[in-house]
Amino acid sequence: MCASGILNVNKPAGRTSFSIVARLRKLSGEKRVGHAGTLDPLATGVLPVCFGQATRIVEYLMNRPKTYVATIELGISTDTFDREGKVTERTDPTGISISEIEDALKSYVGVIKQVPPAYSALKLHGAKYYNLARAGIPVNPQPREVTIEKIDLLKFDIPCLEIRVQCSKGTYIRSLANDLGKQLSCGACLKDLVRSGYGPFKLEHSILWDEAEETAAKGKLSDMLHPVDFPLADWPLIMLNSEQANEVIKGHNIALPVENDSKNTYCRAYDLQHKFIAVMKFIRETGTWHPEKVFNP
Repeated sequence: MCASGILNVNKPAGRTSFSIVARLRKLSGEKRVGHAGTLDPLATGVLPVCFGQATRIVEYLMNRPKTYVATIELGISTDTFDREGKVTERTDPTGISISEIEDALKSYVGVIKQVPPAYSALKLHGAKYYNLARAGIPVNPQPREVTIEKIDLLKFDIPCLEIRVQCSKGTYIRSLANDLGKQLSCGACLKDLVRSGYGPFKLEHSILWDEAEETAAKGKLSDMLHPVDFPLADWPLIMLNSEQANEVIKGHNIALPVENDSKNTYCRAYDLQHKFIAVMKFIRETGTWHPEKVFNP
């Protein structure tokens, strides 16, 4: 069994996020293993895999912005919105200009309504969309509000363009590709996708899957793990004295000298030995901090 922590895996193409977790769970002997943010089998890149107590901070990691580098092919539409789907339409995108593409991309920056793909892991009455769609059962995904903070056009060589997208959780780059194709009246699908960043986790610091699998098989995975509190490093920090630490461990609210505003609803608490003790949430009604999650130091 390995220590608690987070592994920054560079997921290879063709593997599901679930299969990565299942394999690492078996090799590590740790029952509590989970990932933050599913990547489609086609996609590669940053997949944070959490072990032990680190699985309890997944919900905070999920809210961190993600960065993708996507290759979109114009002139081809598919039912899955990516290159692995059934082609539904082909057109000639030769006349599309770079200025048209840049103008179209600008319209997706900000808070937008996006319709997820019918072939996705979202659920309807407990059944995943892609299972329903494959069974021929009509799926009608409803628009969801997502935030796209930035889109950069990196390359354009007809019929393909490469973009970098920084966005919130719940954003489907496949849907972005499909919507772009509709707006340009030529159709488009996602050809390739790399998640290059996820909060503090970066692609250049990730571990190749073969290396991660080999290390786990040798029982040395703990050497590659980021600490449980690594994704929270930009939160306010508070050191607790022995009395405060005991109160927090018991689940009691306490007053703390931590400045808070709309961006600082949370802080991370440590004992005097610099061990991570708890995620603290500010309760405005009482002006105190509540130990939302307490960790065994």
